[in-house]
Amino acid sequence: MALTRYENLAQTLRRQIDTQVWLPGDKLPSLRVSCKQSGLSLMTVLQAYQLLESQGLIVARPQSGYYVAPRKMRVVSRKVDQTLHAAEQVDVNDAIFDILKAGQDASIVPLGSAFPDPTLFPQPRLARSLASAVRRMSPHSAMANLPPGNEELRRNIAQRYAQNGMEVAPDEIVITSGAMESLGLSLQAVTEPGDWVAIESPAFYGVLQAIERRKLKAVAIPTDVRTGIDLDALEQALDTYPIKACWLMSNFQNPLGCTLSPEKKLRLVSILQSHGVTVIEDDVYGELYFGGERPMPLKASENRSQILHCSSFSKCLAPGFRVGWVAAGAFAGRIQRLQLMSTLSASVPVQLALADYMQQGGYDTHLRRLRRLLEQRQMAMFNAITQAFPASVSVSQPEGGYFLWLDLGEKVDAARVYQRALAQGVSIAPGTMFAVDDRYRHCIRINTSFEWGPPVARAIQILATLVADELKS
Repeated sequence: MALTRYENLAQTLRRQIDTQVWLPGDKLPSLRVSCKQSGLSLMTVLQAYQLLESQGLIVARPQSGYYVAPRKMRVVSRKVDQTLHAAEQVDVNDAIFDILKAGQDASIVPLGSAFPDPTLFPQPRLARSLASAVRRMSPHSAMANLPPGNEELRRNIAQRYAQNGMEVAPDEIVITSGAMESLGLSLQAVTEPGDWVAIESPAFYGVLQAIERRKLKAVAIPTDVRTGIDLDALEQALDTYPIKACWLMSNFQNPLGCTLSPEKKLRLVSILQSHGVTVIEDDVYGELYFGGERPMPLKASENRSQILHCSSFSKCLAPGFRVGWVAAGAFAGRIQRLQLMSTLSASVPVQLALADYMQQGGYDTHLRRLRRLLEQRQMAMFNAITQAFPASVSVSQPEGGYFLWLDLGEKVDAARVYQRALAQGVSIAPGTMFAVDDRYRHCIRINTSFEWGPPVARAIQILATLVADELKS
């Protein structure tokens, strides 16, 4: 039976994808361009694209077009550690400091970096806003922008909450020097030295550093690379330890990349509130989603006053500006007082510059471009890893952010891979950065935000060879 015109076009595109004319993450020609190239009608071309989409070969992105879908890797089953890990003393700063310092060398391919590719951001536009803000600063600006921070910027942030269906008043928002200050102040506002805090496992190393500085005790809750924090284990921990706060990421968790389902978010909030535990939500990657809608944070729940929602512009707009915030609910006043006694306030010119940028418009246009590029780069990196690494290696596939989590297998020492890779000009983040012990010694985190090209391709080949060597030995 002869193929229809749209089936013939779909078959041609499928063959091009199979032969790597189009790689995962590549944008296909627009419908109109395909019409011109093929001589077919718009409806025929649309049918071909929709057929490929139904077969999982391409994906549609609203207001953007069609992209080659990521290739699925053979899933390697790993037994999740279901054990609660309690640490009465957290001591990780020295090891993390050494790893982060090593990645500052400009000659290193920074796959271990926590920061996104700086070329992704509108630097000239931000520079104009900063220059304009400095020219317009009054002698009284320093006093007027003390905690809770610049009023216009707080109103802009409150408006973005409103656009996502969340009622957060500007007076509830405290502007901080990056997300780490908002998270640290939140932790300080709800705990005393010696208190217990529930965290994810693995966890962002900033959590471990903050707990160490505050002289707190940590209960690490098992967290799955696909489904997130284990709520049954969390309940067990709450029944066992006098936990005061729970610090976690519900969207695109660092380092795993997992996002909690809406149902799991509701249950999580219910569990914590029934035990009287304050939630500190780190949502710095929330704007970096790949789908059509932003995944809602825990702060979107009905009982939001006991949820401290922390975020920043550092991952999505202006890494060098170091401006974050906390929507602090009932704790806003206490956090303002704590900030006045420590850093005093976030940089006033930078607050004014961001307020100017937000007022001028274009932020959403920038975010759409940023998400598209991050998704394309993650797909390219994912595809390269699945082709180059041994088949026994498993890799996450997040729906946002810019990290991949690789489980290299129990035989592989990621710290040794890190040292050998660094000697060849490549940095990675070994799993030992994300726990107080060595249970993730066989895992690594890779930053996928950098443009695919010869340096990154070479770095992936180096890592794949090193992992293969480790498995052989």
